[in-house]
Amino acid sequence: MNFALPKIIQGGMGAGVSDWRLAKAVSSLGQLGVVSGTGLDTMLSRRLQDGDPGEHMRRALDSFPFREMVRRILDAYFIPGGKDPEAPYRLTPRHTIDGQRVAQELCIAANFAEVALAREGHKNPVGINYLEKIQLPHLPSLYGAMLAGVAVVIVGAGIPLEMPGVLDALAIHEATSYPIYVKGAARDADTRMTFNPKDFWEEQVDHASLTRPDFLPIVSSDTLARMLCRRSTGEVAGFVVEHHRAGGHNAPPRGQTLVDDDGGAIYGPRDEINLAAIRKLGKPFWLAGGYATPERLEVALAEGAAGVQIGSAFALCLDSGLIDEARRSLVRSSLAGETKVFSDATASPTGFPFKVAELEGSLSEEGVYLNRQRACDLGFLREPYMCENGSIGYRCAAEPEAAYIAKGGNPADALGRKCLCNALTANIGLPQVLRDGTREKCLVTLGDDLSDIGLFCTPDQVDYTAADVIRVLTATA
Repeated sequence: MNFALPKIIQGGMGAGVSDWRLAKAVSSLGQLGVVSGTGLDTMLSRRLQDGDPGEHMRRALDSFPFREMVRRILDAYFIPGGKDPEAPYRLTPRHTIDGQRVAQELCIAANFAEVALAREGHKNPVGINYLEKIQLPHLPSLYGAMLAGVAVVIVGAGIPLEMPGVLDALAIHEATSYPIYVKGAARDADTRMTFNPKDFWEEQVDHASLTRPDFLPIVSSDTLARMLCRRSTGEVAGFVVEHHRAGGHNAPPRGQTLVDDDGGAIYGPRDEINLAAIRKLGKPFWLAGGYATPERLEVALAEGAAGVQIGSAFALCLDSGLIDEARRSLVRSSLAGETKVFSDATASPTGFPFKVAELEGSLSEEGVYLNRQRACDLGFLREPYMCENGSIGYRCAAEPEAAYIAKGGNPADALGRKCLCNALTANIGLPQVLRDGTREKCLVTLGDDLSDIGLFCTPDQVDYTAADVIRVLTATA
């Protein structure tokens, strides 16, 4: 890697929980701060529609090299003083395999802005995290982040074999492509998405080569790590080795019985990670999932890890993007030993198990979930599929069931699916206003082990900072 290995990587929790403020706080203290790359185009547009509180988005865009692109984005979304609080947000265009120009421009600018803000005021590296399950925005997102000087790209929820080669190409502004998984497509079908940075260039812009960021895929087995080392199209700098105790999306269980009577994912001995095999690969790695104590950090180091990735402890700190009401409620219940985290096998439209923290009034409550009218207006997790006429369509298992089935979706795949896109934007204070005047509800994800949250706060003082987390964890490291 191009810099000193950090002992702590802050998890890239999406959407917007790991925002620029959190990443900046962590990187400023010499560890690796990471912004989430999920849905940044939607977040930029909604922040601008809210009047750009603090003027942060426009400050970041002031240094963006493509000035005409900035003008188009501000003309489309910026509302001086903010929109009427009772009015819905204007939606952003959805990404398609053909590459919608307007959607790609917003994506490039949004990723640039988030990374640029995270890098303000210090000279330490900043990373960005993407989900392989959300493939369509990959190429413009990466280019925008690299224009802002991102140092590390972390990718989970899939097998991103061609990501290193894409980084190599984008660093020298070369056209590149990426394989898009299309359900039902023939093996020899052309389902690659292409992207040429030069299509977005404007006059009088310096187009010197960019720094190629280090690539750290997230793996849950030594088999996947070996595959990435052997078959990736470019250099893999190391790994984040994630146990199923971690929050967010987890790898599916490998056992015979995958789901319990309550719909929870069942993990067993086959899901334990062979760290000896990981060590043999000779690359630095960080352990994730249940390592947020000084003792567990020491265990990780003793296992040969460079350090650990920490998510939940940072998600519940003052610097995170999580709304204060949810954050403080979860801290209080965690301190009391009452927070329940459930590995929901059906919640995510991706089909991956998704950790859900029980929170009153959120979609984790069955009644709240059942009362929500199904809709798909953001589409981060849409699945491309091959239509009978040979064209590519898009569907989501969390959209209205009739629409999903009409697009060839399996009715069983729609059962229990929750709209993560709208819920995750609600988590960070950017909920859509619905026709009846209500707002989309939250759905918070955290890791399994919250019993140690008392290391950073007390029942009388539930607010703590990213600096508190780092101070406690590195006290003896």
